[in-house]
Amino acid sequence: MQKPKLSFGQIWNMCFGFLGIQIGFDLQNGNVSRIFQTLGASIDSLPILWIAAPLTGLIVQPIVGHFSDKTWGRFGRRRPYFLVGAIFASLALFVMPNSPALWIAAGTLWIMDASLNITMEPTRAFVGDMLPDRQRTTGYAMQSFFIGLGAVIAGALPWLMTEFGVSNTAPEGEIPMTVHLAFYIGGAALFLAVLLTVLTTPEYSPEQMEQFEAARREALGLGEAIDDDSPPRSAGAFFSGGLAWLAIGLLLGGFFWAGMMDPRPSWLTWLGYVEFKQDLYVFAALIAGFGIIQMAAGAMRAQGRDRNGFMEVVGDLFRMPVTMRQLATVQFFSWFGLFAMWIYGTPAVADHHYGATDAATALYQDAGNWWALLGAVRNGVAAAAALAIIWLAAQVDRRRLHATCLLLGAIGFAGMVLIDDPAPLVLPMVGVGVAWAAIVSVPYAILAGSVPARKMGIYMGIFNIFIVVPQLVAATLLGFLLRTFFGNEPIWAFAIASASFTCAAIAVLFVSDIPEDASPEPLGADA
Repeated sequence: MQKPKLSFGQIWNMCFGFLGIQIGFDLQNGNVSRIFQTLGASIDSLPILWIAAPLTGLIVQPIVGHFSDKTWGRFGRRRPYFLVGAIFASLALFVMPNSPALWIAAGTLWIMDASLNITMEPTRAFVGDMLPDRQRTTGYAMQSFFIGLGAVIAGALPWLMTEFGVSNTAPEGEIPMTVHLAFYIGGAALFLAVLLTVLTTPEYSPEQMEQFEAARREALGLGEAIDDDSPPRSAGAFFSGGLAWLAIGLLLGGFFWAGMMDPRPSWLTWLGYVEFKQDLYVFAALIAGFGIIQMAAGAMRAQGRDRNGFMEVVGDLFRMPVTMRQLATVQFFSWFGLFAMWIYGTPAVADHHYGATDAATALYQDAGNWWALLGAVRNGVAAAAALAIIWLAAQVDRRRLHATCLLLGAIGFAGMVLIDDPAPLVLPMVGVGVAWAAIVSVPYAILAGSVPARKMGIYMGIFNIFIVVPQLVAATLLGFLLRTFFGNEPIWAFAIASASFTCAAIAVLFVSDIPEDASPEPLGADA
């Protein structure tokens, strides 16, 4: 009993919710720095304000993955999470442009990102649940198509509002009406798109999923479940590893504290004019926090309290399949580069290409609109590239395909630094768009074939940790890097992104991948 192939229309409906999800994400990514600066945030504070988004994903996605794996009821396994997340994300989109103060906008970003993550994480597992191996690249590329299309719509909305005569400026401290309307439209689109997927795509029962997985593994000669071939991590290993991470985090925190003293201790005079700020404490806390998590897991294991969600998530993190471990490195460098672009995109273009640094000026707002429109170009290219990936993935090695796309993105980021005029920035955005299409499709297609079906949700959630961690590192270290090495000029964030994409392109060539051709042909006609 092998999983039947789905028709093009069924795959379309299954992935359509991502159109709305990406409209929400791209409105957030393209406009939140602009909103923060309008409400009084300095460019130095942007990374730390943005930290809410990746930190929320780090916590929410593994939890949602764990619970969605174990959910089954009248409304299915993944679909209840789609719908609940979409409702709260839509409400947050309505609230964000009406934030009267910076702290309210930062809090709304936290709620918005948590809700978007509740919706997004199960949709990744949904494709793995519903499609046989041979169609998974098609499914994730279809998601990539809707991601690109949704981002085009979100990126163009503020610009379109301006073209229709809506005011793109506002009194100091107030959000322009163009941004208000864009967020209202995006909130409605998010809810309706997810609702269509929920209403049109039934799910397989847990019993059917077990039968499908058993048949697939037998046909491929893979034997028993993938996650059962390594022993659980011992309590001693958790304690020793956790103690090491905690010690490193505390030492770094102490080093940063000493570096911020005035005057500095004599043993730190070699730092010269290197400037430390409080965002570096967050970086140290992340390292120490991972140590504390391991020590807590060690205590639970020593006491025999293994059967709970926390231990399952932490245990699976340390028992990832080899392919997933290799892909983690690729994801780290890919998303570090993307987050550099999202944090500094508007201020970089405003400063370097428009000569505007004051968020209250019309010239700065024009730069914000142009950056949003460049995002629409980038994502329009991504939507088209996603369709090409569906065909190319069947013709060439997926690792080489992904490496090529990442290198095109690296060239695009380098072009953003080298080009001085705003208009030609459309050209480098083409390369970034191709890379974006691959980043949100190819790694997931490779991953889905390497993890057990019954843990698709939890492993997709854990996999997204390697999207979130680089974002947290970027949010805490990018400001320091720009201040220390690049005169606090935001345009150099694109140079950092280019180097990061190049590292990801090299890393993907070392990933172990079972080609889709090795998968058995599913039985039965197209459903």
